[in-house]
Amino acid sequence: MMEDEELEFVEDLEAILNLTPEVQLAIEQVFPSQDPLDRADFNAVEYINTLFPTEQSLANIDEVVNNIRLKIRRLDDNIRTVVRGQTNVGQDGRQALEEAQKAIQQLFGKIKDIKDKAEKSEQMVKEITRDIKQLDHAKRHLTTSITTLNHLHMLAGGVDSLEAMTRKRQYGEVANLLQGVVNVIEHFQKYMGIPQIRQLSERVKEAQSELGTQILSDFEESFPAQGSKKSGGPSIVLRDACLVANVLDPRIKQEIIKKFIRQHLSEYLVLFQENQDVAWLDKIDRRYAWIKRQLVDYEEKYGRMFPEEWCMTERIAVEFCHITRTELAKLMRTRAREIEVKLLLFAIQRTTNFEGLLAKRFSGCTLNDGPGQKKTETPLEPTNPFLEDESGEENASEKDEDLDRPKKPKAPDNPFHGIVSKCFEPHLYVYIESQDKNLGELIDRFVSDFRTQGPPKSGTDEGGAVLPSCADLFVYYKKCMVQCSQLSTGEPMIALTTIFQKYLREYAWKILSGNLPKTSTNSGGLTISSLLKEKEGSEVAKFTTEELCLICSILSTAEYCLATTQQLEEKLKEKVDKSLMERINLTGEMDTFSTVISNSIQLLVQDLDAACDPALTAMSKMPWQSVEHVGDQSPYVTSVIMHIKQNVPIIRDNLASTRKYFTQFCIKFTNSFIPKFINHLFRCKPISMVGAEQLLLDTHSLKTVLLDLPSIGSQVVRKAPASYTKIVVKGMTRAEMILKVVMAPHEPSVVFVDNYIKLLADSNPETFQKILDMKGLKRSEQSSMLELFRQRLPTPPSGPDSGSSLSFSTPTPEQESSRIRKLEKLIKKRIQ
Repeated sequence: MMEDEELEFVEDLEAILNLTPEVQLAIEQVFPSQDPLDRADFNAVEYINTLFPTEQSLANIDEVVNNIRLKIRRLDDNIRTVVRGQTNVGQDGRQALEEAQKAIQQLFGKIKDIKDKAEKSEQMVKEITRDIKQLDHAKRHLTTSITTLNHLHMLAGGVDSLEAMTRKRQYGEVANLLQGVVNVIEHFQKYMGIPQIRQLSERVKEAQSELGTQILSDFEESFPAQGSKKSGGPSIVLRDACLVANVLDPRIKQEIIKKFIRQHLSEYLVLFQENQDVAWLDKIDRRYAWIKRQLVDYEEKYGRMFPEEWCMTERIAVEFCHITRTELAKLMRTRAREIEVKLLLFAIQRTTNFEGLLAKRFSGCTLNDGPGQKKTETPLEPTNPFLEDESGEENASEKDEDLDRPKKPKAPDNPFHGIVSKCFEPHLYVYIESQDKNLGELIDRFVSDFRTQGPPKSGTDEGGAVLPSCADLFVYYKKCMVQCSQLSTGEPMIALTTIFQKYLREYAWKILSGNLPKTSTNSGGLTISSLLKEKEGSEVAKFTTEELCLICSILSTAEYCLATTQQLEEKLKEKVDKSLMERINLTGEMDTFSTVISNSIQLLVQDLDAACDPALTAMSKMPWQSVEHVGDQSPYVTSVIMHIKQNVPIIRDNLASTRKYFTQFCIKFTNSFIPKFINHLFRCKPISMVGAEQLLLDTHSLKTVLLDLPSIGSQVVRKAPASYTKIVVKGMTRAEMILKVVMAPHEPSVVFVDNYIKLLADSNPETFQKILDMKGLKRSEQSSMLELFRQRLPTPPSGPDSGSSLSFSTPTPEQESSRIRKLEKLIKKRIQ
């Protein structure tokens, strides 16, 4: 029974000591221990086995038991101490809580006392400041009342004085008083509900109305509409009346200005009536001379009568401009047939000079002020594209019509530009037609001079230079553009641009393309087929040195025209109104000059190409099968080099100013010569091993010459452009690979075919057929070779790119260069 009770006690104890993993983890973190007895998964059997691992260790069992009992006794003491220590904890906690509650109650009582005292203080402050606020309000109201009463007194007295002074025409005193009354009445706007205030306001308005009527009447009497001026001249009364008008309704001031200017310019309308001789354009100077005298006369007589801020002098001048523009427009519509270019330009020049004079004298502040006056259109700010070199381009041979053009472009800040000269714009078609005629005559003169003087002579500074006629044409264009931009920036500029386009094309056709040398006297021109029929050693029609210089001059001129036309288009867009900029487009003319450049380069290439054709023909007719030894370069190579050395230095020297087009010439010649050389190479059949070696040597010589082509015959050696070098290396390396394949033995066939595919990377059976012909193989051998070639071709990859490329790759430039060096060494060994 005792054993059963002990087992139950152990099970209950284990149930009590079975802690959750979270609690166990927390205990381990707070009280870390390495003692196995403290582990949650403690196993008594394992622990005993640890203490007594062997039978011999059982001899110490008494000692171990004593140690365990000692440890148990220490644990019991510790537990007993802790339990006793916790006996008074509850009582101490309750006591501390009671003390905290008492402290909180005391703090709450103190806070309540402070709040009560603050409320009492606030109430006390309100009682103190209540009286102060009342005093402030009373003071403000009293001040306002006193100020209002003072204003009312001033207003009442001012109105009485104003009415009395108005009847006596004491305008000097009225001007000062009226302004003060108007300012005071503004303070009573919120009191208009009071009858007395409203009555005073109405009296002020009546006084203002009476003053306006009275002042207008005084001016009418002093300056009657008939145009006769009062003998006494301007009076002090009228001067003071103007000061009053400044305070009155602005319409009174405008009416005074309008009547005075109308009276002042009435004489002008009589003197320059439409039926008068002085009204026509040839005497337009008299109009401007008259207004200058009138302005001087006004300054002397009436300058002090009107306030300076009225700008009466400028207003008179502006009204004169409006009247003049209207009268001239009407007169030119009536006598349009009598308008000539010189007369029109003369009138425009004098008018623009007068507008410039107005800009120097006046600010233009009245242009958008006053009834019936409209703000003049301010043109785009001009940036004369050729002003900086215009003085240097003047020459004594200018035509008479150029002498009467306006001397200076309009100032960019001239507010008066176009205020009169705008009336000439509808008649500028006369000027445009004149420029059309003049440019036509200029082109005809250029054609005639070219035929008379002939092309530039070789060996002179003229050779390869821009044709003088080109500079003359664009100088004339610049003058026309500057002149027209002074006249108008609207539709006339578009019409002038159309004229420019017309004669740019004519210059390109008649002067440039029309004077390019012909390649042959017959209509068919110089063709490759005709050249191939030439016998070895026969002379081929070539351009003379003068003709080469002429082609280079035309090319340089076309390049200059191309660049200048682009600049001309940009400057025209700057001159014209923004709304018309899109209508200016000289792309077609620039394309025309580009075509001339391409044709010129093609002529130079064709001439040198044709000169080399007889040598290539001679190469294809040589008996390469019977060549016994490899010597120096063949005669045909010497002939090709000779022609290159004859032509290229001339072309290079004459295209020194247009280096990029000389590079284009070199590239185009190389692209033409190398394929032709390879085609002639295929015609060299049959070829022996020694003959192939000689051809390989010749090919290398030609390659060296072509690489040096840009600087051949020049004292200054320049590195050829990379793009050009790449073309030469690629093309001539193919020729060398062809000869290397020809030199290779055709037995065994598989090795020969694989070698061909590796070196040439050409899947065309026709090329392979030509190689076999060069080797001199029989047809039966060629058939088997061709069949083997088709079998050995790499299978093209499937997919969208299957037909675009072969599976094998073209040798890289490094591989080609390495092969060529090996081939050169082989040739040198054989020569030795």
